[in-house]
This record gives sequence, structure tokens and C-alpha cells, in this order.
Amino acid sequence: MTEAVSMDPVFVFGSNKAGRHGKGAALYAKKAWGAEPGVGEGPTGRAYALPTKDEKLRSMSLEEVDEAIGRFVDHAKTNGDKIFMLTPVGCGLAGNDAREVAALIQSKQPPANVVLTLSWLDHLAPVGVAQ
Repeated sequence: MTEAVSMDPVFVFGSNKAGRHGKGAALYAKKAWGAEPGVGEGPTGRAYALPTKDEKLRSMSLEEVDEAIGRFVDHAKTNGDKIFMLTPVGCGLAGNDAREVAALIQSKQPPANVVLTLSWLDHLAPVGVAQ
């Protein structure tokens, strides 16, 4: 008999390296998913903090965000029993272009247990389409 695999959801949000979850998706992660203050990267509560800002709350470079995305994808690959709900990290308060961030994510070839949240639609709507 095959044992069913539990697909526990994990909320993946853009964070700052200081772990101050005070605004946007980070605040939601703290309130609804148990993201712990002081955890700026990695598993925290039922969430995963993916840094897009540094300790002083300055936006990180796309190269630094790309490295953090790589660490997240590696984590997702080793935790296949969980579904990672990836929000538009770095596209809100950090100010990056969603198409650039999406390309970084795609280049890392995330596993099937990483899914984009519907909030990506707000950032990736086709040019010329009214929102």
C-alpha cells in the first residue's frame, strides 16, 4: 500500500535580512503564517523568508536576490512533501520589475512543488491590458 504524502503549504514572502516583518507580504506572513521576528531568510513558522532587502531595509541587487532565489529553490527541492506558495518577492516594497524576478525564478528551474500565487497576475498582466 502506498502512503499518502502530506502537502503542507508554506507561504514564501519577500523579507529583509533583519527579519523585520512590518509591511506587505512579510507582515501577512507574521500574522497568518507564524513568521518569526529576526528570521530574515529561510524557514520560519509555516513560511519561508526570501530576502529582497538588506538589514537596513535597502533593496538588494538583482544578483543578490538571484542568489537568495537559488537557496530557496534548493530548499524546496529537498522538501518535496511541502507546497511552496511563492508570492511576487521583491516586486512590491523592494521595487523590482516582476518580469525580471520571474525570469530569475524560471532560470533556477524550481520543482513542481513551487507554485506562484495569483498575486503574480497583478504584476505580470500583459502590456496594454486594463487592470
